[in-house]
Amino acid sequence: MAKTESFRASLDKEPHEVASMFDGVAKRYDLTNTVISAGQDRYWRWATRKALALRPGERVLDLAAGTGVSTLEFSKSGAWCVAADFSRGMLDAGRFRKVPMVAADGTRLPFADESFDAVTISYGLRNFSDPDLAMREMLRVTKPGGRLVIAEFSTPVFGPFRTVYMEYLMKALPRVARAVSSNPDAYVYLAESIRSWPNQRQLALRMADAGWSSVKWRNLTGGIVALHRGYRLG
Repeated sequence: MAKTESFRASLDKEPHEVASMFDGVAKRYDLTNTVISAGQDRYWRWATRKALALRPGERVLDLAAGTGVSTLEFSKSGAWCVAADFSRGMLDAGRFRKVPMVAADGTRLPFADESFDAVTISYGLRNFSDPDLAMREMLRVTKPGGRLVIAEFSTPVFGPFRTVYMEYLMKALPRVARAVSSNPDAYVYLAESIRSWPNQRQLALRMADAGWSSVKWRNLTGGIVALHRGYRLG
């Protein structure tokens, strides 16, 4: 397990730094997420499963899956779901969930072309050094007619709420994380990465540029989270 008590990854997103940071928060990651989201994380996972519209027997890649809590949710559909993450510490922390797990770099996925009916990634795309390359890799491993669903923190649509939310991110979130996380400094980086992430329309355009078609999004919890869905044609 990486020693990261005083470490915080930079927004330059060097892959080894980000992986080390997530290794350091793995032990209490799920608990921390539930606390700082006031329990909304469970609703967001449910909504992501509904957006995927999975069918029994389909093959699904859950990328940046962390401890596999999202993979377990998606597997309730009867689809075969595999968790992939580049943080071995996160995967090790979730081994008890008994879902297939693979250590993988999202910009160089160890899967053949057209392997999956659906690909999904929750709150991990902004941590890649090259998100656009990662979205092209997701397209490569998706079957024609398959879909991608991205759940990611986004921009609240109501101005006054947006202001309050951004203040919470930068001030309250690190303090709350300090009470429950094994590496609270990491949540300063996470707050900064959320603030610097593209808004809903900008991400949709980047998905289209990466080759995804019919891209649409849906806001959850006032735009704190947005679900983006796109399809691979032909």
